[in-house]
Amino acid sequence: MKKELRLMKGNEAVAEAAIRAGADGYFGYPITPQSEVMEHLMSEKPHERTGMVVLQAESEIAAINMVYGAAGAGKMAMTSSSSPGISLKQEGLSYIAGAELPCLVLNVVRGGPGLGTIQPGQSDYFQAVKGGGHGDYKLITLAPSSVQEMYDFVELGFDLAFKYRNPAMILSDGAIGQMMEKVELTEEKSRRTMEELIKQCPWATYGKSPDRDHNVITSLELDAAKQEKVNHKIQAKYRELEEKEVRYEEIMCEDAEFLLVAYGTSSRIAQKAVRQARENGIKLGLLRPITLFPFPVKKLHEMAGQVKGILSVEMSAGQMIEDVRLAVNGKVPAEHFGRLGGIIPSANEIVEAVQKNFIGG
Repeated sequence: MKKELRLMKGNEAVAEAAIRAGADGYFGYPITPQSEVMEHLMSEKPHERTGMVVLQAESEIAAINMVYGAAGAGKMAMTSSSSPGISLKQEGLSYIAGAELPCLVLNVVRGGPGLGTIQPGQSDYFQAVKGGGHGDYKLITLAPSSVQEMYDFVELGFDLAFKYRNPAMILSDGAIGQMMEKVELTEEKSRRTMEELIKQCPWATYGKSPDRDHNVITSLELDAAKQEKVNHKIQAKYRELEEKEVRYEEIMCEDAEFLLVAYGTSSRIAQKAVRQARENGIKLGLLRPITLFPFPVKKLHEMAGQVKGILSVEMSAGQMIEDVRLAVNGKVPAEHFGRLGGIIPSANEIVEAVQKNFIGG
């Protein structure tokens, strides 16, 4: 089969991937730097291609609750936004997680706090991997570092969300959302038939049938003992994710004496820093987490037994560094290097930070 290649923005790639993955619905609200997701969906008219519903809601809060309703019916539903908009969706995400429903959320992160800047940032890490809203829940969190991964992670995100009945998030940023790269597109899938939906989602609220009663979907349980059981069930699901679904990429780690940990745009710059450091005789490697939750704890702990120091490179004041240090558990020094306010670090700065923190000079 001839491959279909297209030059696309990251945001456009997500939208096209949703159509081709057979998504049932997208509900969103425009905000920079992710507005191209909805714009591409509107221009492609997926209701004519696959029957996919695309709707601009009246607010971010409305959008996530539309996703909640569609997810409760077993539909492949998604939304997208950027940092302040994702903040508005947190209550809805907590409800969706509490009701154990699958959905996909894209966050094209911008600098904060507050309205901040429309430039790229990574300061939503805590919000994404620690739950963000109220209660003990987590999002399956995927971190793309290219436009191709923006495309690929849509289907992966839906697959994981339905497998574990849990919301999944693609945690991108304004640079990857706006940059243009070649994307290899997959064939367009048909949306699931009702028979296929019923088979895949026996828990869904698709009405009463002769062989079963109505399903009831809720995140409310007023009996504390029963609610504790619900929480234990959800936590067991997260432990299973940590055991089976950790994804990461190793770059020049075999003989590394020092290690960078970076995701997204930071990992792209970190790759250049690795090459630059090795040209200067510094054996530097890069571990790129692809899943931020579940985090590659075991691999990082293993690497801590090999290297002399670990540097977490982030476009933030330091958030992922906390998970890095927990994984390392004091085996070697683990330090943070970051730029703020939408500034992307340079390879030179990263190499200098490695020298300053671990080598001297």
